[in-house]
Amino acid sequence: MRYVKVSWSHDFPDEPVLYLSELGEDGYEVRKVQVYRDGRCEWADETFETATVGLSEIPFPPLVDISSQPEFTAELITSEEFERAWEGARLNS
Repeated sequence: MRYVKVSWSHDFPDEPVLYLSELGEDGYEVRKVQVYRDGRCEWADETFETATVGLSEIPFPPLVDISSQPEFTAELITSEEFERAWEGARLNS
């Protein structure tokens, strides 16, 4: 498993500013957390999604490709950082 965090710098009030994803060996998302500017969090996994959060249907792109866009910053994170976000999102939903 790999764990990634993508920050999105924008002014859209109803869009997430942070995405955290757990990726399988095949590069597909297994679990995802979206964090909004107001602190609200949403989550998705292989058995649960909503109208506003779901797993990507394509493999996760290389981090360098994401970060090459000026509004995005992508980085690897630890499994512990992802798990903290995951548990927080699940407890607050």
